[in-house]
Amino acid sequence: MTVTLDWLGCATFRLTVNGFVLFLDTYMDRVSTAPAVGLTSADIAEADALLIGHSHFDHVAGADVIAKRTGAKVIGSNETARLLREAGVPDAQLLPSQGGERHRLHDDVTVRVFPSLHSCIWTRAAAPGTVLTGDYGLTQDERLAVRAGLAASGGGLGRGLPAELQRESNSLRASQLHSNSDGGKLDYLIETPEGTVFFADSMGYWTGVLSDLRADVALLAAAGRGNIDGEPIQGAVEDFIERQVSMLKPHTVVLGHHDNWIGVPDQPDITDVTPVRERLARVAPRVRMLEVGYLESTRLF
Repeated sequence: MTVTLDWLGCATFRLTVNGFVLFLDTYMDRVSTAPAVGLTSADIAEADALLIGHSHFDHVAGADVIAKRTGAKVIGSNETARLLREAGVPDAQLLPSQGGERHRLHDDVTVRVFPSLHSCIWTRAAAPGTVLTGDYGLTQDERLAVRAGLAASGGGLGRGLPAELQRESNSLRASQLHSNSDGGKLDYLIETPEGTVFFADSMGYWTGVLSDLRADVALLAAAGRGNIDGEPIQGAVEDFIERQVSMLKPHTVVLGHHDNWIGVPDQPDITDVTPVRERLARVAPRVRMLEVGYLESTRLF
């Protein structure tokens, strides 16, 4: 049996288990300045299941297009299920989940669903290699004030986009499946006869959940400010990923969410993840970190 992985930008992956096709998130339709991943949602003619980590547009967009064309089952939060239902996806294809479920998708494939956390989007974020501290222990109203301040200073989502591109981005988002709520982020452990694959599409987790899991392969987000048990990490991206790896104990790590998916001009297509690679080489030398390009079909097992 062969298990292969394709990265399709942002936190979207296609996992193929001996011909059974799972999409992990579905965001491929981007603004013109974002690097092209090689496929759009309308190109997808084969999919058996879609696992959606949360309901923001850069994760759930395209799920309706793929589900209606292929008849794929969709696992996601109740908010994700609501979006898909309103977009015309039949209830028979929807498997709303909130953590604790185990779904059989195929004779050889099951998936366990776990409650999780989104990254701390209300505070500052930085690329790997930059330590961030502060904004710890704030109440929700204080967090909203921090986020409003960042937005007012031009530090919010899409910062650096010129006006014309911002209009393109807004128009595209308005046409796509999306929610202003993450809907309750979910993590997944995909079980195959060859091994297990853990998928997290944003930098957040509950320690009590993750510490009891083990995975052969971990697909981990590497963008934003890590959220550990509801508080922002006092550290860098590589500190967050080191903690995930120390609990999951995978033999292989693949990063996601670290490309220029929003299309900011004059930014590299792929964020430099050297600090993550160097950290794992030092603290977990037996872990293989794969740096894959778009549609580079990579054999996991």
